[in-house]
Amino acid sequence: MFRIPRSALILGLVGVLPFGWGVLTLLSPGLHDWATGFLGPRFVGPYVQLFYGAVILSFMSGVLWGFATKAEGSRATTGYVLSVIPALWAFFTTGGGETAAALNLTFGFLALLLLDAAFWRWGLAPPWWMRLRILLTALVVACLLLTALL
Repeated sequence: MFRIPRSALILGLVGVLPFGWGVLTLLSPGLHDWATGFLGPRFVGPYVQLFYGAVILSFMSGVLWGFATKAEGSRATTGYVLSVIPALWAFFTTGGGETAAALNLTFGFLALLLLDAAFWRWGLAPPWWMRLRILLTALVVACLLLTALL
């Protein structure tokens, strides 16, 4: 019952790859230069993480909105209001430089985990949801913090 479905786990882990790629291209100047020439500057270092991180926080807002549709009355209203916070956070806090944006995304993903827990406790998310979200959040936060510190 609490086992993460294989497809959700695999796709979730694949979704972490751009964050890891960003760290790898920060740590390896040769890989950074190759990727910049082959893929372009937006797909290396912090830039891939920051752009993709904003996209994923927005995506997760949509997931939470979907969970909110399962609720009724004031719980639904609360769910809808809470569900837009990650997208708004990403929109308003990813400017101001690489380090600040990486830290703000880190805070955004940690806050998202709290929202995930609330929706899960309300019975709106699947039983396995928090196992997946804790794993993915830990990986994403580790990558973003490395970027902020490098």
